[in-house]
Amino acid sequence: MADGRRCRGSAVIAIRRRSAAALAVSGVIGLAAFTWPLFVAPSSDIAHGGDAPWTFALLLPLVLAVVLAELSDKGMDSKAIAMLGVLSALGAAIRPLGAGTAGIETIFFLMVLGGRVFGPGFGFVLGNTTLFASALLTGGVGPWLPYQMLGAAWVALGAGLLPQWRGKAEIALLAGYGVASSVVYGFLLNLSFWPFAVGEGTSVSFDPNASAGANLVRLVAFTLATSLGWDLGRAVTTAVLVVVTGPVLLRTLRRASRKAAFLPSR
Repeated sequence: MADGRRCRGSAVIAIRRRSAAALAVSGVIGLAAFTWPLFVAPSSDIAHGGDAPWTFALLLPLVLAVVLAELSDKGMDSKAIAMLGVLSALGAAIRPLGAGTAGIETIFFLMVLGGRVFGPGFGFVLGNTTLFASALLTGGVGPWLPYQMLGAAWVALGAGLLPQWRGKAEIALLAGYGVASSVVYGFLLNLSFWPFAVGEGTSVSFDPNASAGANLVRLVAFTLATSLGWDLGRAVTTAVLVVVTGPVLLRTLRRASRKAAFLPSR
């Protein structure tokens, strides 16, 4: 996927300048997309059904920008794009096996492992395309989709930035990352709709007159009261699937990378 130097028998992937710039811009826009409700009063009647299309319109060119950046730097060729399609289709196919049942989520482990092997740029695109393909397959297209795509993209991207460990230590690292990223993902999705979903006057409502810190405390209380059980279900499912499938899938993906003549992978 990218230029690298050998370290303990594997390559250390360096993010290229164009890719890094595109990912940085996507991070800034994504953070703004998630946090802007903190700065809008609920009484304004602004709903995410109105802002989501704009987020979507900003998100898709950013995905394309990452792909073009990788292509222009010879970091993602047609074989890598084919692999992206295979992993996205596989994720879309297995997601209905668990999504929506007690927080069980059968897709995050694949994004973690894919981002780990092929790097952060590939991971960012993989998270977006997997959630998008899954939504088309299951009819899950709605105002929440852009935020799910952004959150999943960051999960897979982060996996590509983890330390270069191998063996059991790598599996433990990825499982721990799967737990942490699953909880953070749920927290961010809560943030995207919380100011408009609860209404005013409760102990967990967004208060336009309070500080950002006070509102974050209220958001944490809202998360504990509503979605933490689902987030923990996602975290446990991801960790278990990483532990069970990780050793085999990591070897398989790395072998596929070598045989397809990708540049050195993680």
